[in-house]
Amino acid sequence: MGSLPPHRTPGPATAPPLNGAAASPLPHSGELLSAGASVRQLLDSLNHEQRRNQELLASLAFALRSFTNLSRFLELVPVVAARLMEAEGALLVVFHPDGRLWREQLQASPAERCAEVLRQVASLSDSQLQAQSGDDAVAALLDPLILRLLGGAEVFRTSVVARGGPRGRLYVFSARRGYGWSEVHRRHLQLVADLTGVALENELLQQDMRRHERLDRQLSIGAEIQAQLLPDHCPVIEGVELAARCRPAYQVGGDYYDFIPTRPQALGREREHGRWALVMGDVMGKGVPAGLLMTLLRGMLRAEVLSGLPPDQILHDLNQLAQEDLAHSHRFVTLFYSDYDPVTRLLRFANAAHNPPLIWRRQHGRVERLDAPGLLIGLQSEAHYGRGEVVLDPGDGLLYYTDGVSEAAGFSGERFDEERLMRVFQGACRSGSGAQGILDQLFDRLDRFVGADRHLDDDASMVVLKVRDEVMLPPLPMR
Repeated sequence: MGSLPPHRTPGPATAPPLNGAAASPLPHSGELLSAGASVRQLLDSLNHEQRRNQELLASLAFALRSFTNLSRFLELVPVVAARLMEAEGALLVVFHPDGRLWREQLQASPAERCAEVLRQVASLSDSQLQAQSGDDAVAALLDPLILRLLGGAEVFRTSVVARGGPRGRLYVFSARRGYGWSEVHRRHLQLVADLTGVALENELLQQDMRRHERLDRQLSIGAEIQAQLLPDHCPVIEGVELAARCRPAYQVGGDYYDFIPTRPQALGREREHGRWALVMGDVMGKGVPAGLLMTLLRGMLRAEVLSGLPPDQILHDLNQLAQEDLAHSHRFVTLFYSDYDPVTRLLRFANAAHNPPLIWRRQHGRVERLDAPGLLIGLQSEAHYGRGEVVLDPGDGLLYYTDGVSEAAGFSGERFDEERLMRVFQGACRSGSGAQGILDQLFDRLDRFVGADRHLDDDASMVVLKVRDEVMLPPLPMR
């Protein structure tokens, strides 16, 4: 029998070597501690990077909420984008809503590195950009230019979108060797671009709000001017009834009517028996400018009435006085001027291209037009105006109106027109109503034609004069 091998104290078990390789020694405890510290450092670094990125995005969101100046926000966009992506720099190109390049809002960081890029982009013509249709076409025009100008740097880009359309491009670039683009980078860049789109959308909304506020202020001022122009009540004139109303539209127009005593110093019965001027006019245009012009003309006209001149001469003088002011404003005025003598019931009139008033002749049972030749006020400095005269009989009615009545549109787009107005006026006069009743019937018919839930496109003004059936002349003085 052979001898046994010498006894060995069993040592720690060792795994057999793989593929014949020698077994690797286990790491020492110091090496294990070093690896753990490296992992902790890596986790700390990742946490620090996450916190830094969160702080950068939070600062951009804070700026979006806090800045009322869009430029200040857009200046931050390339700075934040470059830091989030740990890139060399970033560039923001923004467009106006109509597709034009917004040159004042071209932003880049660092400015020195991007100076030539900004200059070249700013030199693009608006027609080039506006000719592009859609985001892809805009990118196809801008991206090759940016890539060439940045000279071999890694460039990543995305679109800035607002109201469903392209409003810009955001570029991030770096020439650093080994710079990589990750999914996290892509998300961060898109988030910055989306916040930029929100800022541009907010700016559009604020512009709309400011525009509406200006319009509201203008409408308020215009309505106040117009209310001051129109008489708050009809005067008492011997032998006639008067009723007047202006139905304002959404926009303030230039409608104007007035009752002017030719002898304003007269009082009481003497004033009622004196001659009165009855006027209806309209400034071409709307809003505050139209109201201010009519205020000016009202003052001129009231001064002319005191001269006692006949209607045609008053319009001639008014046209010359207002010529310069109307020429500067590029507006014209239509005006029907008449004066009525309650003693003789004589109505004299002249017309500066205004809608001719309608007269109801009770004796004949028909409606006629009162018209005289004449040009718009402000059209020619040496315009001449014709004059007409008519004696009103008991029961006769007279309707002054503006084109907001005859041009009012119904549901089908059809106009109310003069013929319809004549028929309605004739029916109202035949009903035997007084001036106020006739006016109420006219507006009721107009409202039904336009529709209860629809508004007029222009102010509609009407004045009704009704001669009483039995005119009581003043008693002759006793000798």
